[in-house]
Amino acid sequence: MTETDRLPELAESLRVAARRFGTPVYLTDAVGLIRAAQELRAAFPDPWIRQYSVKANDVAAVVARIGAIGLGANVVSRGEWAIASRAGIPNERITLEGIGKTDADLRAAARAAADGRPLRWVAIESADEAAALARLARGAGVTGLEVLLRFNPAVEPETLHGLAVGAGSSKFGLADDELADAIEAGGGSDGPLRWRGIHLHVGSQLGAVDAWRDAVRRGLALVALLRGGLPGFDTLDLGGGFPVPPLGDLGPRPERFAREIPDLLESVPLDRRPGRLAVEPGRFLVARAGWLVGSVLHVRDRGGRMVVIDTGMTELIRPALYDGRHPIVALTSHGRPVDQVGGAGSRPSDDPDGGLVHVHGPICESTDALGSHPLPVLRRGDLVAIREAGAYAASFSSTYNGRPRPPQVILEEDGRLTLARRRGSTAALG
Repeated sequence: MTETDRLPELAESLRVAARRFGTPVYLTDAVGLIRAAQELRAAFPDPWIRQYSVKANDVAAVVARIGAIGLGANVVSRGEWAIASRAGIPNERITLEGIGKTDADLRAAARAAADGRPLRWVAIESADEAAALARLARGAGVTGLEVLLRFNPAVEPETLHGLAVGAGSSKFGLADDELADAIEAGGGSDGPLRWRGIHLHVGSQLGAVDAWRDAVRRGLALVALLRGGLPGFDTLDLGGGFPVPPLGDLGPRPERFAREIPDLLESVPLDRRPGRLAVEPGRFLVARAGWLVGSVLHVRDRGGRMVVIDTGMTELIRPALYDGRHPIVALTSHGRPVDQVGGAGSRPSDDPDGGLVHVHGPICESTDALGSHPLPVLRRGDLVAIREAGAYAASFSSTYNGRPRPPQVILEEDGRLTLARRRGSTAALG
């Protein structure tokens, strides 16, 4: 599927959002969410189970929109579970995983099952966790609590080191020689847990399908092996990782990953193949649909043009955390609208940097830098928009430096702006 640049259609809405709600302000493009969900569904159609990884963007209104499109929710804590519930997603469409599950998280899963509202499944990270969940399930009088085993496929994902969670050295999941111990610790085939399958996640922003394909092959082999002694072992959850490359750059789309599945399934005997297949992307669904609008505070010459804006690592920590790059475009120049991508045609002709501007955030940390971008002449009060800010921006946001969290605005399909979450207050700080 060819992606088109939404900026020409969204520029005025971004300016209006800044005027109405102030800056910094997050804006989520409902059309962008729908388009991403449609592409995912085309690649992994029913009966594939499609879950949204809430950690990518945990704003309840955004989760609700994605749930309304037809996706379930994948959560890693009671907090995310509560967000998904407030967004209207029932437990039967919620899956719980994550390496940091506490006894309180596991107890909540057991109690929900005891109350007749079980989660779709819980993914187990270790033998210790399996034993804890089994103990809590017994205490709640629960049998048949559905679980997957998170498998570490020990591959080398084509991505940044910090995003390569499927590498053998990472802290996530069970090695293949640890799976049997986890099953035994959880009570085996006669305990309170019902072993349903394998969960794996190779990493984020995958630049190629090779490591993913190898991981899926290993996951399928494990399902086939364990299904022999566990008849209900019928599920393979492939996680997410579908990349969101810079607009216009080539990168594997979800369809390219899905194309690998038929041949991989053919290598497994029919009676040992998984009956349920799942994916759980996060970034792919929300990244491109999210924008972060800021205002220029300072214009400086530091051996080149520099601006400091009122939006930085408290709203978007990815550049400071692991050198994530987000294009920045001008919405106004000298107070007048700029609709050309990047403000082309508005740069000074004698600019030795060719229009590149070094953009920094307002936080009292030297690492609060947002990269160099082709921008026109700017002055205090001009507006800029940070692209692809829908994933791991709001979820990672903080109130460091005493900065209240920004408002969340939804741009509806009909062009209306809906306030989804008000700006935080200074009174709530501390």
